[in-house]
Amino acid sequence: MKDLGKLKYFLGIEVAQSDEGIFLSQRKYVLDIIADTGMLGCKPVSIPLEQYHQLATDNGPVMTDPKKYRRLVGRLVYLSITRPELCYTIHLLSQFMQKPREAHWNAALRVVRFLKGCPGQGILLRANSDLQRSVYVDADWSTCPESRRSLSAYIVLLGGSPINWKTKKQDTVSMSSAEAEYRAMADV
Repeated sequence: MKDLGKLKYFLGIEVAQSDEGIFLSQRKYVLDIIADTGMLGCKPVSIPLEQYHQLATDNGPVMTDPKKYRRLVGRLVYLSITRPELCYTIHLLSQFMQKPREAHWNAALRVVRFLKGCPGQGILLRANSDLQRSVYVDADWSTCPESRRSLSAYIVLLGGSPINWKTKKQDTVSMSSAEAEYRAMADV
C-alpha cells in the first residue's frame, strides 16, 4: 500500500479541503462535456431551462441520432452528484430518452450553455456546523400534461450542507395543489 496524501480527485469529482470544509465539484468533467458538444465558443445562459417550456407536448422532428442525446443526458445525470440545481432539468430531459426530438436536444444544449457560465460550481460540506437538519420540499401540481401527475422536489441539508436531493413525479394524481404538497412532504 502507498499513502498518496489528501484526496484531490476521484471518479471525476474534484475535492478541495480547507478549514472551512470540503468542497466537491466536477469542473473538469463539465469542461469535457462543453468541449465534446462543441459549445466552447457559445454564449452562456443564466438559467438551465426556459420558463414555460413545452417539452412534454412537443411534436417537432425526431432526432436522427438519439445516441448523442442519450449520452449527453447520461453525462448530466452523473453531473447531478455535485450540482443539485440541475435536478429538475435532468429529471425532465431524462423522460425523453426513448424518442428524443430536436427541441429536447436543444434544451439539453441549453443546459450545457448554462454550465459554461459556472463550470466550477459544486457543494461545500462545512466543517463548522451545528448538524441541524433542514428539509425543503415543493410540489408542482399537475405538471405533467400527459398523466396529470404532480412533481415533487426536495433537498435535505445537514448543518447547511446539502446531503440529499431529488425531483420525481408523484405516484398518484393529486386532486388539488394542497394534496400535492402534502404528498411531497410525506415522501420526504
